[in-house]
Amino acid sequence: MSDATDTHCPYCALQCGMGLRAAEGPVPVSVVERPSFPVNQGALCGKGANAAAVLAPGARLTTPLVRQDGVLRPAGWPEALGRIAEAVGATAETYGRDAVGVFGGGGLTNEKAYALGKFARVVLGTSAIDYNGRFCMSSAAAGGIRAFGLDRGLPFPVADIPFTGCVVLVGSNPAETMPPFVRYLRELQENGGTLIVIDPRRTRTAELADLHLAPRPGTDLALALGMLHLVVAEGRTDEEFIGLRTTGWEQTRAAAMAHWPEHVEAVTGVPLPQLRAAVRMFCDASSAMVLTARGPEQQAKGTDTVSAWINLCLATGNAGRPYAGYGCLTGQGNGQGGREHGQKADQLPGYRKLDDPAARAHVAAVWGVDPDSLPGPGRSAYELLESLGGEVRSLLLMGSNPVVSAPRSAHVAERLRALDFLAVSDVVLSETAELADVVLPVTQWAEETGTMTNLEGRVILRRKAVDAPGGVRSDLEVLHELAALLGRPEGFPTDPELVFEELRRASAGGVADYAGISYERIAAEDGVFWPCPAEEHPGTPRLFLDRFATPDGRARFTPVQHRPAAEEPDAEFPVRLTTGRVLAQYQSGAQTRRVDALNDAAPGAFVELHPALAERLGVREGDRVAVVSRRGRTVTPARLTTAIRPDTVFMPFHWPGEGNANLHTNPALDPVSRMPEFKACAVRLEAVAP
Repeated sequence: MSDATDTHCPYCALQCGMGLRAAEGPVPVSVVERPSFPVNQGALCGKGANAAAVLAPGARLTTPLVRQDGVLRPAGWPEALGRIAEAVGATAETYGRDAVGVFGGGGLTNEKAYALGKFARVVLGTSAIDYNGRFCMSSAAAGGIRAFGLDRGLPFPVADIPFTGCVVLVGSNPAETMPPFVRYLRELQENGGTLIVIDPRRTRTAELADLHLAPRPGTDLALALGMLHLVVAEGRTDEEFIGLRTTGWEQTRAAAMAHWPEHVEAVTGVPLPQLRAAVRMFCDASSAMVLTARGPEQQAKGTDTVSAWINLCLATGNAGRPYAGYGCLTGQGNGQGGREHGQKADQLPGYRKLDDPAARAHVAAVWGVDPDSLPGPGRSAYELLESLGGEVRSLLLMGSNPVVSAPRSAHVAERLRALDFLAVSDVVLSETAELADVVLPVTQWAEETGTMTNLEGRVILRRKAVDAPGGVRSDLEVLHELAALLGRPEGFPTDPELVFEELRRASAGGVADYAGISYERIAAEDGVFWPCPAEEHPGTPRLFLDRFATPDGRARFTPVQHRPAAEEPDAEFPVRLTTGRVLAQYQSGAQTRRVDALNDAAPGAFVELHPALAERLGVREGDRVAVVSRRGRTVTPARLTTAIRPDTVFMPFHWPGEGNANLHTNPALDPVSRMPEFKACAVRLEAVAP
């Protein structure tokens, strides 16, 4: 396909390969298959197939906007950038450097994420930076680091999945969130392996399962502990592996044995025979994997829940060997790379810790600054948003839409309105951009080159296929020009390959070591797996086969105890709400809601409830229903299905306004990862008169 530009989908972390071919009309390119890329082998979901539609002039921003007399009006770049520089400078002078905040996105390329983190710390000198990837897989990252000493979504390629004996998929619905991934699950079953899906709903993915467990939202930790209890009680532990390659087993075993299966059945609602069947399928397999996603991770105990599933893998010897282990299915396109190189409040490039003197010295040397000039760790994403209008007075926001995507979203919108100044850099006029004082129109995936890191830890290359409209600039150009206006004319190149070359040096020797990765290698090898510390190094598709990334090379068990959700149902709010995605929309919907084909398939919000609950409320299919929580009230059509628990309702989170599911979600934070509890809160339902 010589006339097509090889690139990757702009959406989820599978980062499917695709080609872009020049086209006539308002959409300048058409999407074509790229069968040679190994992850998806040409397959695309509807979102990827229709991705080019957002390139149309009517769908995206093409000129800067500035607020005048309460209204956004078109402006030139000098005026827009000048306003930002003036506001940021005034805020820092009046309130201090930490009064200027930066909020990034998990869809930014590695180059942009790196440059944004550098800009915050070198130009602004602020500790107030985090990104929406904190809402993605931070609990899995925290659990992986404390068990293995390293966080990479999957420690093995997705191509290994069909060759294991059993996969336990916890709180994930890839049939709707990343459909090309499903072929690996089908191949697993064709090879004689088994699939266990754990989800409160009988999703499209759960329908494929050999066994589906439907726990109450917020009880995944108890379920994992109950399974480990049965593993121990039935003598199914791998004592040789435990003795040779782990530490901390005695305390972890004691914690698990306190969770009797009958108690776990009462807590989770999963019948004991199903629990025993899951343990049998998992332990009878020659090798097994546990893959988690947002279901167990987006909880105020998400890190402990991940640790419990890792403990199950370690106790059965399903780690550190081929076709076995724990992994996380990352959500956002660059959720992995986005946090590795400096957007996160406590991290420097290469996954270095910001409070580590050696890490500060290494990165400062690459940046040509004094290590003591770098600020310390800042607030996590929700805490940063909570501080807006108080400690943080001005905010630069790049590639995120927290008015729709953040928990307790009405409160977040209030905090954004309380700012002295808000600048948003985005492809479209999102709900968050509509609140801004300055909006900058930036290039999107088909109009720029840059690297991403997919859910396997494979660093891949997006290639520019078409020029952006004349009034649009790249995020790298934005940071370069703002840095110059703020007194740093050097150090922020606009060429992404030059930025990546600096990123390689900054990451060298770190946990996420990209030193041996180049654009040429990525193109030649269909991506390179990190860590890759030297150009002659082959990359690392499979981690932990010889040792774990801990000081002694052993994996660490973590004893954990189940605890209730931060907000349990009560007489006033008797029903559990959980949230998620649907096939035709993505994240806050800022881009996919501008595509006619996707809106036709998924036109708006709804609440999914069991017919038994609907009957008690006097609600029929399609009736408008109010969902009420301690944080807000939404009104959406009812969708009746027996595929959900009678004590639970589900809302997708792609829509703003009266259907915004995140009006309800609870910002209670995990004490380790600082992940909000998106996946479980208490609500009541009320029928609404026609």
